Formats: sequence, C-alpha cells, structure tokens
Amino acid sequence: MNGWWVHSVYNSAGGGDQGFIAVASWVVVVIGSITLHELAHGWAALWEGDGTPRELGHMTGNPLVHMGSFSLLLFAVLGIAFGMMPVNPSRFRHGHAGRIIVAAAGPLMNLVLFVIFALSLGALARSGASGPVVDNVAMFLNTAAMLNVVLAVLNLIPLPPLDGWRILEGCHWRIRALSNHPQAPIAALFVLMVLFMSGFGWIWRVAEQAVMAVAGLIAG
Repeated sequence: MNGWWVHSVYNSAGGGDQGFIAVASWVVVVIGSITLHELAHGWAALWEGDGTPRELGHMTGNPLVHMGSFSLLLFAVLGIAFGMMPVNPSRFRHGHAGRIIVAAAGPLMNLVLFVIFALSLGALARSGASGPVVDNVAMFLNTAAMLNVVLAVLNLIPLPPLDGWRILEGCHWRIRALSNHPQAPIAALFVLMVLFMSGFGWIWRVAEQAVMAVAGLIAG
C-alpha cells in the first residue's frame, strides 16, 4: 500500500462511512487479535507450569500491557505491530515439547479466530440479509478473518523472534544454539526487512482464498 496505511485502507473501501468502518475494523482487529494471541501464549505457559505471565501482570486484556506504547505507535504510523508475553521455558513441565506448545498457541489462536470470523461471514451471507448495517458487519468479519490468517502466517515464519522459530527451537538443540549467535538478530532483521520490502501479496492471496473457502462452507 502506498502512503499512510490509514489513508490507503480508507480509500480502498471507497471513503466516506465505508472507509471509516474499514479503518476502524483494522484497528480493532489488529489490536484485539494480537492481545488474544499473546494471552494464548500466556495460557499455554500457565498450563505448562510457568507462572511468569501471571507474576509479571501479563494475564490481562489490556493491549498496552501486551503491545507497549512503541508497538502501538508503530501501528499508528506504519500499520505494523507486535506483542510480547514473558515466559520462562525452564519452568515448562514438558521441557522442549513445552516450548513448542507455548510457541504454537499464539498462531493457533489466530487460526481459531479466523475460522470463527469466516464462518460468521458465511452465515451472514446465507441469511440473505441486506442493508448498510449488514454491509458494515460483513466488512468487519471479512477483515477480521483475513487479518488473522495474515497474523498466523507471519508469526509462523521461522525467523527469531517469531513463533515459527520458537517452535523450531523446541525441536532441536542446534536450533536453540543458533538463537544465541551474536549475528542471529541482525540476520533475522535483514531477512524480515527484505520480506516487507518485497511485499506480502502472496499472504493476502492465501488469506483471501482461505476466507472464501471457509465462508463458503456455510454460505453454500
């Protein structure tokens, strides 16, 4: 998207009330989904016997706790955001398997949200309801479903500190050793910058197809 992301989203929806609903949908979905993503990590960590998320006050629905002011500012300016959930893998009851469980919980939450929103979109289409309010609800559900696919896919990219890398860390000690390499953060940042600069059109295409497929199960 060219220019400020808010301006692009607003214009892509045709401006006016529809544009406002589109931007509002992005804000609510991104912040809400990242918050639930991080809470899923926290719930998994607690189940694994690690009380760190609760001890540090992160088991809350407050997005500022999970995202921080810098992430929210980054989202406002660039449309990019991230969250954090403090955990202590040494306290996981299932050891390395616990690393995989806790890391996978976040993307799994996004996939669950995607299914819920996509099925709701299909149910709305099947109902045959129409009108401005229905159109706005449909826009929100479609945005929510697509963005949660994007969040799940992005987080599963096997680069530190993303969840995809954390999952790999739980699979083999050599991968965990790579995380401690002094050049690892720089290399990961470089690859991520290349990915962002090249665009994520393929992720949007995957998201569109996924939403259409799942919503179609209900819409008929």
